[in-house]
Amino acid sequence: MELITTLFMGTPVWMWLVFIGIVLGLLVLDLGVFNTEDHEIGIAESLRMSAFYITLGVAFSGFVWWQIGPTETAQYLTAFVVEKTLALDNIFVIALIFSFFAIPRKYQHRVLFWGILGVILLRGLMIGLGATIVAQYHWVLYLFAIFLVITGVRMLFAKDDEEPDLSRNPVLRLARKWLRVSDELHGNRFFVRLQDAKTGKMVRFATPLFLALLTIEFADLIFAVDSVPAVFTITTDPFIVYTSNIFAILGLRALFFALSAILHRFAYLKYALSILLIFIGSKLFIADAMGWEKFPPAWSLGITFAILGAGVVVSLVKTRGDTGSEIGKDH
Repeated sequence: MELITTLFMGTPVWMWLVFIGIVLGLLVLDLGVFNTEDHEIGIAESLRMSAFYITLGVAFSGFVWWQIGPTETAQYLTAFVVEKTLALDNIFVIALIFSFFAIPRKYQHRVLFWGILGVILLRGLMIGLGATIVAQYHWVLYLFAIFLVITGVRMLFAKDDEEPDLSRNPVLRLARKWLRVSDELHGNRFFVRLQDAKTGKMVRFATPLFLALLTIEFADLIFAVDSVPAVFTITTDPFIVYTSNIFAILGLRALFFALSAILHRFAYLKYALSILLIFIGSKLFIADAMGWEKFPPAWSLGITFAILGAGVVVSLVKTRGDTGSEIGKDH
C-alpha cells in the first residue's frame, strides 16, 4: 500500500498505474480484438474509433479533476487539444509516407499500431528528460517559449512548398545502406527470409513496410521537438504532460483513416496552428508582464479553442466545393 501511494515525478504511483493500465488495455483491444490481420479500416469505422478516443481523452480530464484539481484539469484539456491539433500535420506526413512506399490501406493499420507504440515510449523518454531539466533549470522554459514563438512565426509566413522528397530522408537512406531491403511487399510482414542473389543463401530482408515504420517514427521525433516544448509551456507537471500527449496520440491512427481523404479541407488550419504556437510561447512573457504567477489556465483553454475554431471555420468556408484529392490512397 505504501508503494502505490509513493510519489513518482510528483504524482502517486497508483495514478500512473491507472493510466498505464488504460493504455495497455486499449493497445491489447486494438491489436487483438478490434483488428484482425489485413483488416481494412473504412471511413465510418475510423470516425467511430476517432470519436471513441477523443471521448476517452476528454473523459480522463474528469479523473484529473477528481484527483488533482480544476486548474490542472484546464491545463490537461489545453494540452490535449493542442496535441490533437498538432497531430493534423503529422497525419499529412504519414499519408505522404504511405503514398511513397505504396502501402495498401489494408496494411496501414499495422504500421500505425507499432508506430504509435514506439511513439508512446519515445515521448515518455523525452518528457521524462524534459521534466528533469525544467525542474532543475526553470529558465529552460523561456527557451522553449522563444522556440515556439519563432516556429510559429516561421510557419505563419512560410510559403507552401511542394511535397517533400522522402527519398532524401536520412533515416531511409541509412536503412537502405545497412539493411537488405526487398523490392516488394510481403503481406503485412516487416521482415522476410529470401534468397540472396549473390550468395544463394536464405537471409533476412526488411520489407518496404518496415521502412515506412522507420520513417514514421523519425517523422514523429521531428514533430515532438515542437509538441513537447509546447505542452511544457502549458504545464510542467509530468503527469499532465505525458497523459495529455499519449491520449492525443492514441487516437492518431483512427484520426488518420478518418481525415486522410479530406485533409485538403483544412488547408487554412496551418495559420491557426502558427498563431496558436505564438500564443503558447508568449504566455510566459505575458504572465511575467502582468505580474501573474502563471497565465490563467481557463483563459488559455478558451483562447486555444477560439484560435483553432476560427481556423477550422475559415478552412471549411474557403475550401467549400473543393473536392481535393485523397492523400495516401493506394497506387
